Amino acid sequence: MKARLEQLSEYELERGKPVPTLNHAYVQKNLLVSLDYRYRKTHTVLSELNLTMPERPDTVPDIAIYPKLRIDFLHDVTSMTEMPLTVVEIVSPSQSDTEILAKFERYFKAGVKSCWLVIPSFQAISVYSEFGKYRFFSGNGTVIDATSGVEVKLEEIFEE
Repeated sequence: MKARLEQLSEYELERGKPVPTLNHAYVQKNLLVSLDYRYRKTHTVLSELNLTMPERPDTVPDIAIYPKLRIDFLHDVTSMTEMPLTVVEIVSPSQSDTEILAKFERYFKAGVKSCWLVIPSFQAISVYSEFGKYRFFSGNGTVIDATSGVEVKLEEIFEE
């Protein structure tokens, strides 16, 4: 573990997450745009939102999907105590399966209903409906999250 800590950049140490890559940023932008376009009347789709976890430390998923929230621009919130319906994590090259699964386990214990694992190098998304139970989506299909009722076409996410 010590060798890994010495390799972490200032960004990773400060934020507790890997440095986003070009592919990560591109896929995240595509997901945000697609989800917001399709669900803005029924859901609130947010990026890089701090979640106050029941067990420390807090965490910041790449994307959090809530039922439609009322946004109060006069009274901001620095960390959400209400868990989202769905969290989306986009794999970075430096992340291990163990790290991602540990995050998903924490999310489910905190009350998140589904977790998406986006794998840019495979152009695929796994949708977890509970810890250890998932559906894998790839190719030209549609990601279907029965738990949250959210769907998105893979070609919208991974288009070049």
